[in-house]
Amino acid sequence: MRTILHTIDTTGPGGAETVFIDLASKLPKQRYRSLVLIRDKGWVYEELQRRGFEPILLDAKGSFNWRYLRGLVSLLRENQVDLVQSHLLGANVYCALAGLLARVPVVATFHGAVDIGLNERLKALKFAAINIGTDVIVAVSSSLKQDIIGRTPLRASKTRIIYNGIDTGDFQRDRSDALRQRFGWSSQDIIIGSLGNVRTAKAYDVLLHAAAALEKRSDRYKFVIAGQGKEGLLDELLVLRQQLGLESSVQFLGFHDDPAEFLSNLDLFLLSSTSEGFSIATIQAMAASLPVIVTRSGGPEEIVTHDEDGWLVEAGSAEAIVQAIDMLSQDTERCQRLAQNARQHAVANFDIDAMLQGYMSIYDKLIR
Repeated sequence: MRTILHTIDTTGPGGAETVFIDLASKLPKQRYRSLVLIRDKGWVYEELQRRGFEPILLDAKGSFNWRYLRGLVSLLRENQVDLVQSHLLGANVYCALAGLLARVPVVATFHGAVDIGLNERLKALKFAAINIGTDVIVAVSSSLKQDIIGRTPLRASKTRIIYNGIDTGDFQRDRSDALRQRFGWSSQDIIIGSLGNVRTAKAYDVLLHAAAALEKRSDRYKFVIAGQGKEGLLDELLVLRQQLGLESSVQFLGFHDDPAEFLSNLDLFLLSSTSEGFSIATIQAMAASLPVIVTRSGGPEEIVTHDEDGWLVEAGSAEAIVQAIDMLSQDTERCQRLAQNARQHAVANFDIDAMLQGYMSIYDKLIR
């Protein structure tokens, strides 16, 4: 049995965090022993505990924490770790250096372009460390790989693409009326939902402008957004919602710990993002047999085929979203076809087994 250390440098809920937890917890236990290292308590810590892990905590605060690096190297040696799997820029840099010092192979995964700031401090040094200290670099989509290679010195020859996966069986749920009952919406209302933390790249301001335009056409359109709110940005969106007169038709629900249950309440799924490395929420919605409207924002363009298993619109365009929602909400036959194809496509291409096989093939080569 081989020992793999999994680590990520965030503590809250999100797509990258979900993949991190799934990868650590669903590798076959007869082949791999998974250890998990995180920087502090939070949603990730609690979810790991729920799945039977006792996470190792090591504080990584600061622009560069030598104590953390030293502790990481000691951890690798003391636990006779055979391979490190890191996620996101900060963890990737530290693990690349620790892997060099401890002579342990490292697989580093990038999940989104927004994780690498346009004015990232010491970018050249960070990516020099990643290039030297990692054995394989994983990007979760082809568009993300091209974006990172174009903006950083990342070594293309080390980079592989592995699409994120989900347990598609979890998303086969009966329809729920919980949100209709909660907000007093009728069976005739059309519920459009978005799933993702409140961040600038999610472009929820564009969603609000689209909702305002649709409100002028009909009061049947209702919007729900499930995701953890970043205080300043969420406050701005709530002010915009009030200015547009949408308090009764657009609801921010906060973090939802059961995405399958949330999706079972929807008639349409909407991704309004301007940038996505992949989009876990999109494949979750497809697995839930929902017609999906997604923006041409990177990763979603590799998930959805327009008018076959979803509907693609231009990013940043409220009018494009309005037209798509208006058209699909009136075309039951097309919606049913898109939803059925979406489910089949998600199961065939984005089930978690495909993701696990992709990573295991890398692990086994490196460990040998």
